Amino acid sequence: MTWSVVIPTIGRPTLSACLDALAGSVRSPVEVVLVDDRPLRECGPLPVEVPPGLDVRVEYGCGNGPAAARNVGWRSVRTDWVVFLDDDVLPGPGWAAALEADLASADGGVGAVQGRIVVPMPGGRRPTDAERNTAGLAESAWITADIAYRVAALAGAGGFDERFRRAFREDADLALRVRDAGWSLVVGQRVTTHPVRPDGPLASVRAQAGNADDVLMTRLHGPTWWDRAEAPRGRFPRHAVVTAAGTAAVALAAAAVPRRGGGSGASRGRAGRYRRGAAVAAAVWAAGTAEFAAARIAPGPRTRREITTMVATSVLIPPAAVAHHLVGRWRHRRPEPWSAPAPATDRVEVAR
Repeated sequence: MTWSVVIPTIGRPTLSACLDALAGSVRSPVEVVLVDDRPLRECGPLPVEVPPGLDVRVEYGCGNGPAAARNVGWRSVRTDWVVFLDDDVLPGPGWAAALEADLASADGGVGAVQGRIVVPMPGGRRPTDAERNTAGLAESAWITADIAYRVAALAGAGGFDERFRRAFREDADLALRVRDAGWSLVVGQRVTTHPVRPDGPLASVRAQAGNADDVLMTRLHGPTWWDRAEAPRGRFPRHAVVTAAGTAAVALAAAAVPRRGGGSGASRGRAGRYRRGAAVAAAVWAAGTAEFAAARIAPGPRTRREITTMVATSVLIPPAAVAHHLVGRWRHRRPEPWSAPAPATDRVEVAR
């Protein structure tokens, strides 16, 4: 049984801590493939110092996203298993020994062994909305923060679907395809820490781009994929209602504006109905937005900054979610099952 590690990265500062933690865990040299996924125009030496004990090789993903980067990485190794780690996780001191025990206990039908993710929460206060979102990783199934795949299972499934350009749903898609091919996926005993990283006040709004990936998942795996992938459904149906109400309020209010000359009695009657309809739609929008904001504020620290951020982003999230969903429906109208591209005849080796 042999294993190697693949880490896609864009050179974030967290990479150094990840490699240091990994080096502190391994007992013998282990090949680590860093896949530099920065666009070619930005590529230079990765801003990281390799610690002793790691045999590090760099490959290039050329900015095609983490799914494509992981494909570059696992196709370059010659081991039985490949362990995917994110560049912001911290394997514990006993991680490598626990990994080897996980792999040794996996019978021939096991295609993947997931690590257990721990997300430390702050002490002395309630977690923020961003911290709670990261904490959800501890309950997520088949995430690539730490998961070991048998290379034979990866090859049979064609690897990651590179149409998932973000770090979202590409892991669930692969897990479903590997399982459909007859492999089992299990949870091991090794533990990896995923610290909470600051990501800015609009991170929750940017995350709505994942709604397009949810559309692709439904088109590829059918409407039951949520349950099969053990994925939470989220609030998209409510976001759609709130966005429709807000759009209707604006449209009806615009239609109620009187024309020059005042119009006929009939037109004034229609304008009155439009105004009443706009008021009802606006009330539905306001109630839905307030409920969403309150649901996000209640479990948090309730500081002025957190409340302000939650109110502002609760206004922005529903239309962002709907917009990305519609983009996904157009972009993924008739997707074919994932078929891995033919491998390149020559692979560029990068100096270690």
